[in-house]
Amino acid sequence: MKRYFYTLPLLAATLTLSSCFKEEPLNSECDITHVSLHTDNPLATFYQLSDTAQNVLSTDSLISFEVRRDHEADLSLLTPTLQLTPGAKAVMTGSEVDNATGGKWYYQVVSEDGHWHRNYTVEVRPMARMTNDTVKFDFEHYELEPKGQYYVWHILRNDGSSAGDWANGNPGFSLSMGSAKPDEYPTATLPDGYDGAAVKLTTRSTGPFGAMVNKRIAAGNLFIGTFDMASALTDAMKATHFGQVFDRQPMKLTGYYTYQPGATFQDPKGNTVADRTDQAAIYAVLYRNHDDKGNAVTLYGDNVKTSPQIVAIADMGMVKTTKEWTPFSINFNYLSDIDLDLLKQRGYSLTIVFSSSADGDQFEGAIGSTLCVDKVRLVCKKEQ
Repeated sequence: MKRYFYTLPLLAATLTLSSCFKEEPLNSECDITHVSLHTDNPLATFYQLSDTAQNVLSTDSLISFEVRRDHEADLSLLTPTLQLTPGAKAVMTGSEVDNATGGKWYYQVVSEDGHWHRNYTVEVRPMARMTNDTVKFDFEHYELEPKGQYYVWHILRNDGSSAGDWANGNPGFSLSMGSAKPDEYPTATLPDGYDGAAVKLTTRSTGPFGAMVNKRIAAGNLFIGTFDMASALTDAMKATHFGQVFDRQPMKLTGYYTYQPGATFQDPKGNTVADRTDQAAIYAVLYRNHDDKGNAVTLYGDNVKTSPQIVAIADMGMVKTTKEWTPFSINFNYLSDIDLDLLKQRGYSLTIVFSSSADGDQFEGAIGSTLCVDKVRLVCKKEQ
């Protein structure tokens, strides 16, 4: 029979080693700590690279990602990559994915010791992100038209490229007052404006010829659109074609103005209206440029503020008399929500209108009424 003898120091060492090799308890945490999504062309799907991954707070159970509203990725291929607390395991319990509306992936994460679990949802949402964008309208870019009768103004984009011309009623005025000098036309330049050149709009008499056709005045006007000379005498309301395709969401119209009404207000027959003072007009209109049947729509003088196609209007209303350059700021009032898909498809048109006599299209107003405008800004939002 063998006998084993241990000294006290050896027994103490043996007990110590036994304690060191005892297994640690399994981890009871069951958290997702980080999620990332991969696609071959991330910036065609996400707004920026940092949008493809995010750390997850221990209190979160819904983990949301935003992708471009018009993303290029097949969302069903965006399987999330998860990082978990040590020892935990994740099981996907379901998914719902639609490229138009987004995707959701459902997970259950079980702790290493198997005693705890948490449920998570990872979602991807197509979203529109809008950035501020200001369109500048200065009146520095003008010249005489080829015959040298009156001025025309060019609209430039922020990068300096051409975006067309401002329209006005000067061509119609030339029919009755062809001998007028450029500065005597209803719409003329003002070299010394608020900041550089401005535009000067003055209600003028159309002389004997205008009286003969019962169109005795011509208001100074400037607008985004075109002027149809063929309709100037037969149907004046149809002579002004308002609007140009616009791909941003306007929010505010600002600028500087001066206004002095003329001394005597007259009706279309030239009769003095003693109790009326002339009023200027400053406004902008955003409208859908096709109807429900797909027909092209243009607004004219008789419906530029009343058409059911109108989506938003910014109207200054009363333009106060002032000799000093005075700032104005007009918010757009939206009558219906903007359709970003339609906006991208060039389905909206915008006009901005200035007139020295608000009822000048009805040939009512005061000769000599003068509205000067400068440094106009259109504050917009556009999709990133």
